[in-house]
Amino acid sequence: MDSPRKTALVAGALYLLTFVSIPTLALYGPVRDRNYVTGAGPDTGAVVGGVLEVIVAFACVGTAIVLFPVVKRQNEAVALGFVASRVLEAATIVAGVACLLAVVSLRRAGAGADALMTGQALVSLYDRLFLLGQSLMPVVNALLLGSLLYRSRLVPRALPVLGFVGAPLLAAATLATMAGLIERDSTWAVVAALPIALWELSLGIRLVVKGFNPAPVAAGARMDSPVA
Repeated sequence: MDSPRKTALVAGALYLLTFVSIPTLALYGPVRDRNYVTGAGPDTGAVVGGVLEVIVAFACVGTAIVLFPVVKRQNEAVALGFVASRVLEAATIVAGVACLLAVVSLRRAGAGADALMTGQALVSLYDRLFLLGQSLMPVVNALLLGSLLYRSRLVPRALPVLGFVGAPLLAAATLATMAGLIERDSTWAVVAALPIALWELSLGIRLVVKGFNPAPVAAGARMDSPVA
């Protein structure tokens, strides 16, 4: 297996790994209960959810590191921007996990009713960090990486186009959620997030199954010199 194929395989696997956090929607359910800090029951779900999100954070950084040597041939500044946005996304994910695990710590410490408001504030902070890291940053990622892949034709152009379509939809839904116009888990928000999710899933599958298109890789195509 040649180096570009290995790069594509690893990058695709890491993109697919970012989907392991889907179960957190259910795992974090108990933590969102207003009386969670004073309640009883296992904390396993919240801890497992935190571990899954940390895995996603590392996978996010991994995709940028692995893809950078390839996409920098198109435009190094944009490629660096993609790395930076992925790192920022990972940082917000880890910060959000810390907030929820802090709620778990309050419960285990027997903080009592006096800590209920603190617990609710930490959950709210997690939700805000989620909007910034896992809703807004994917928009930036799609635009940066999508532009590199579209011009270079390293993958079929239909894939980055899907990201271009999904980016404004997710950005609008995220801003509407921040403004309190819609709920984070509303139908509108979920539908707006689907194209970006499909873009990342499709890219991961493509890179794992087929890798990069061979002609642009062989030519070392640059972003300012589109491949015919």
